Parts: sequence; structure tokens; C-alpha cells
Amino acid sequence: MRQYATNSPEAMARILALSMLVDGCLDKSELNVMMRFGVLERLGMSEADFDDIVHLLCEDMLQCVPGIAHGQIELDEASIDSILLEIQDTRLRKILLKIMLAVVYADQQLSVGEAVLVSRAMQVWELDLAEIGGLVYSFASDLPDSGDNSYGSRDRKTLPSNVRSTMPSILQTHF
Repeated sequence: MRQYATNSPEAMARILALSMLVDGCLDKSELNVMMRFGVLERLGMSEADFDDIVHLLCEDMLQCVPGIAHGQIELDEASIDSILLEIQDTRLRKILLKIMLAVVYADQQLSVGEAVLVSRAMQVWELDLAEIGGLVYSFASDLPDSGDNSYGSRDRKTLPSNVRSTMPSILQTHF
């Protein structure tokens, strides 16, 4: 798995992408939650930036997982933990947990994979639901502004522009 700077927008976006993909499919309602609450804008990312993160996550999962079971890619606990541990700031962990909960429940269903990921995040980050307080959908104002440098460098690892321009966006691919 590639690594992102600690507390970086890329690290946060990858966790959100994983939250969206962990049930085996990308649901429009999950993307709607991200769009409705301006999550990408608050992270200082465009849709293209997020598309890059999603594509790179998929690429990493295909290269780094021990195998594919029943047509589904399964990340091991160590891989999930390494992704989660890129967020060290307790405040950002709480915000991400709120967003993760909103994303995984956007379709009004909680898959086993989604439940495992959220549970693992709570364990690794040493959080419980009482700590995130308030409504799940109150997270939008919690995210740092894109100009806020408190969460890491802006050194993005993106796909080459000639590759990115030929790939459809996540929205185009799925909807």
C-alpha cells in the first residue's frame, strides 16, 4: 500500500474511499452524502483528485492483498490498520468516523464489510460512538478549511495527466 502524509487530505480521502468500496460496490447515495455536505471541497480536493485516490486505492488493493475470495478483494487487518493509522489527530479521527458512518449508512443498509471497517476504525483510533456526539450529518462544518495546513502536506501522488484525462470520473463510471 502506498503511504500518504499523516493527517493529510489524501489519507482522509482514502479512508472515505475505502468506506465507500468496502461493501463491494460504489453506491450513488454514498457519493451524494459526500457531495451534499461538501466533503471534498472542505478537504481541498476536486472530484478528479478524489477519483485519483479511489483509482490508486483500487490499484493498491489489487497489488497488495493476499488473494481474492468469492470475487471480492479482502484487505487484511494490518493493511486496514496502516491506512487508519495515517490519521493521528484525534479531532480528525472523530470527524472521519462521523463521515464514515454517514457514508456507510447512506443506502440505509450496513453490510458486514462496512460494519467491520467502522468497528476497526473505532478500535484502532480508540473511539466510541459517544465520543463523536451530535448528529452524524453535523460533520461538514467540522472539517478543516482547505487552506488549513494543520493536517499535512499537499504532496499528492496522482495519476499522470494523460492517463487521468482518458479515465471517466467515478460519477461517470457508476451513474
